[in-house]
Amino acid sequence: MGAVFSNDGNRIVSGSSDGTLKVWDATTGTQIGNPLYGHDDSVQSVAFSPDGTRIVSGSEDRTVRIWDVITGTQIGSPLHGHDDYVQSVAFSPDGTRIVSGSDDRTVRIWDVTTGTQISDPLHGHDDYDCVWVSEDRTVRVWDATTGTQIGDPLHGHDECVQSVSFSPDGTRIVSGSLDRTVRIWDATTGTQIGNPLHGHDRHIQSVAFSPDGTSIVSGSYDRTVRIWDATTGFQIGDPLHGHDHYVHSVAFSPDGTRIVSGSYDGTVRIWDATTGTQIGNPLYGHDESVQSVAFSPDGTRIVSGSYDRTVRIWDATIGTQIGDPLHGHDRYVLSVAFSPDGTRIVSGSLDSTVRIWDATTGTQIGDPLHGHDNHVRLVAFSSDGTRIVSGSSDRTVRIWDATTGTQIGDPLPGHDDYVHSVAFSPDGTRIVFRSIDSSEKIWNYTNTPNNNYFLPLISKSKPFQSLYILLLHFV
Repeated sequence: MGAVFSNDGNRIVSGSSDGTLKVWDATTGTQIGNPLYGHDDSVQSVAFSPDGTRIVSGSEDRTVRIWDVITGTQIGSPLHGHDDYVQSVAFSPDGTRIVSGSDDRTVRIWDVTTGTQISDPLHGHDDYDCVWVSEDRTVRVWDATTGTQIGDPLHGHDECVQSVSFSPDGTRIVSGSLDRTVRIWDATTGTQIGNPLHGHDRHIQSVAFSPDGTSIVSGSYDRTVRIWDATTGFQIGDPLHGHDHYVHSVAFSPDGTRIVSGSYDGTVRIWDATTGTQIGNPLYGHDESVQSVAFSPDGTRIVSGSYDRTVRIWDATIGTQIGDPLHGHDRYVLSVAFSPDGTRIVSGSLDSTVRIWDATTGTQIGDPLHGHDNHVRLVAFSSDGTRIVSGSSDRTVRIWDATTGTQIGDPLPGHDDYVHSVAFSPDGTRIVFRSIDSSEKIWNYTNTPNNNYFLPLISKSKPFQSLYILLLHFV
């Protein structure tokens, strides 16, 4: 159930429900070497080490394994410790630690050099439904060199963790769970920092650190957004009330001064990340649930996609809708994203099409991109804006020329079920996507590398949002 790019963008690794991992050339789309055998059950999560020499994988067989990228062989023995499915694994930004999360409700941190577990498991959460950190309800960190677990599992979750994220500097981990708490962990010692952050009355669906790592934002089924001091763990101000239904998505603006949230109540709201006050009125316009929201690269606009079949662009400063709704899709809009230069928007829909829009005029650019035979679940631009990648319920990932709208090459097949998450690496050389079949696949594409990198961090119930955050901070 996972796939990620290598940091140089040349390779993609994918994990599958058949228990294997495969490495792909991101330029040619061809498989590199033989499948990596070892797991006895579905591979739920995979990740490259920052230097690209190793791969870590987590599986429903309850183990974490480390692989040599060049030889394709397993390094050392399986990392045993979790008592249930391992749903998510990732390297720390400096490559010295591995974190794993499981349905055993613990988070564990491991020293990559010594292979010892750092401190006790991070205990705390009390609810259930699942962090793609692992279905055993734990997060575990493994030594990527020796293959040993660092300290005990991070216990505390009594239910599945819906979302986890590292702080930008990699020193802390934040987790949100169905047990209604947010918890902060020391990524070095594995100890919980302070008490659980109580406040939400229902499942927490999304958590994220601010760009500077000083704050945390969380969104919940209790219809609130909350901001937390990432140092003290105290809630900053009162809950951000306003939404009349589930909060599906939260995100900080690029400069960290604002937060945008999208909800089942059909509204988009902008919040002051310092004071916690709502900026202006709710952004009304959508007639149904808002499924996806995103800031433009310069933070001046917001794009939203909705069940009402429209895409809308908003002025992020004054909160007014810019132009008319972007009509064209015949069914729910499931995903939206800005191009890196902010001039275009791409959308994916239940109508099986991908569409490109002029972000200034709101007009559709060219014809719909046809090819998928089922719902388009997620779309993203490459970092240079020349290509678009889309993932669909037809079990394929497709790459499109963002200028001509033509499909580049054949569909990238291989999944046995719906593709729920796709993304280009910021350097545009890799594509990562995730599927319900519990596999992650990586494909290589050639492009000029840069220092950016993003990967989906996947949560069982929110495959796109949660995992995007986690892998983003680990890579």
